[in-house]
Amino acid sequence: MDFVQARNRMVDGQVRTGDVTDLRLLAAMLELPRERFVDPAQAGLAYADLDVPLRATRRCLLRPRTLAKLIQAADVAPADRVLDVGCASGYGAAVLARLAAEVVALEEEPALAAMATKALAGAASVSVVTGPLTAGWPARQPYDVILVEGAAEVVPPDLFGQLADGGRLLCIEGRDLAGRAMVYRSAGGQVSGRPVFDAAAPLLPGFARPAVFVF
Repeated sequence: MDFVQARNRMVDGQVRTGDVTDLRLLAAMLELPRERFVDPAQAGLAYADLDVPLRATRRCLLRPRTLAKLIQAADVAPADRVLDVGCASGYGAAVLARLAAEVVALEEEPALAAMATKALAGAASVSVVTGPLTAGWPARQPYDVILVEGAAEVVPPDLFGQLADGGRLLCIEGRDLAGRAMVYRSAGGQVSGRPVFDAAAPLLPGFARPAVFVF
């Protein structure tokens, strides 16, 4: 498989057509070998227009268009510190590292954290850390951008509390096809959100709405 050609087709056929116009973001996705972030046996799926399941885990790489639109909506600046929640095998963190000064890539599944550490070797601005996704990574707060790489029925308050003043949190809110991408912004200690586009993604562990008992 010609991965360079596949990468070009992904950007031209999936990302640009999704109204992604950020030149730095497009350049990052054209340069990064996405096949490096999946099992070698899955390399042929790396550039497919879908959420690519990561073998032997419950997780996936987000669909390229969805990831690109989320990152573009975050308006990442070169001096920003970013927390990537649910980094999986590290592709999103690698893209963010091309745009920001520092990326903390948080993963709770040890196998995925190990995969991300290997795939991101040499990326000096990225730190892979392991812990519960819902707790964020307070040791390095505050963050200018927090990207949640998956769907959330409920966004944990701990994540909002780790935003810098003016910081943005991006996530896909809702389950299945009823989801929508949201951008939340912190200002003066208050957080407000707005929808930016319709989207769907697999639900992240720990981000489901608590069960309600009906009597």
